[in-house]
Amino acid sequence: MRRSTILTLVLFGIVLAAGIYFNNRAKNAEVEATPAATLPPVEYLFPPAEGFPTRIRIESKTGEVVEVARNEENAWALILPEKAEADQASSEAAATQVTTMRIVERVPNLPPEAVGLDVPEYTFTFQFPNGERKVEVGVLTPTESGYYVRGDDGSLVIISRSAVDALLGLLTTPPYAPTATPTETTAAETPAPPAP
Repeated sequence: MRRSTILTLVLFGIVLAAGIYFNNRAKNAEVEATPAATLPPVEYLFPPAEGFPTRIRIESKTGEVVEVARNEENAWALILPEKAEADQASSEAAATQVTTMRIVERVPNLPPEAVGLDVPEYTFTFQFPNGERKVEVGVLTPTESGYYVRGDDGSLVIISRSAVDALLGLLTTPPYAPTATPTETTAAETPAPPAP
């Protein structure tokens, strides 16, 4: 190959590399100059200032009710469907779930019948240190990712499905305290039947 052809190819390569370098540098400068997209703040149905609930009551439109509340000893007790000792871990998990009910979206006022709030599917009542709060739960959203919820201030929001479903689990499985299981008795411990 001739020396001039080689020199031309080398110069072409240098110009091409410089062009790519400066083009990428300009794009990177644009990206750095563009402010990063900010995520909307996370909003909860009950702000942290509300505190921690001391009573949880869940009612379905079909008449099922479950209620747990803290007693004088600051332990959770089952009030409904019947008075009994409550499973402390399940009750505490439910109370924590109340404080993490995230608002996915605020929606404009829709007719209550369009979102299942003319006759709410469920009614949640929570006792906080500063007072009682009641919310009504309608139907699932079309994407089934959340429930339509009307707060006691009348605002209509969508709450994440996982938060609501966790609380609805108390209706199907009330948090009864576990009962002690009898231990297995050995043959030596079993009394012999009386002689005939």
